[in-house]
Amino acid sequence: MALRWHYQDDDGVDVTGPDVTFDDQAAAEDWLSATWTDLAEIDITQVTLLDGDHPVYGPMSLKP
Repeated sequence: MALRWHYQDDDGVDVTGPDVTFDDQAAAEDWLSATWTDLAEIDITQVTLLDGDHPVYGPMSLKP
């Protein structure tokens, strides 16, 4: 299955973010490392990495 990020705000409420999928965990993490500040600017404050509908890890805060 494809990996993707699930986005939430401070209260754990789901929010809309970029609809991007990745072939492997390293690619997903590289993308997040390059874009986390952009995500935080649109009020995404935590993310969970999903493999299909199954959590790989998270939620992880994007706050510095």
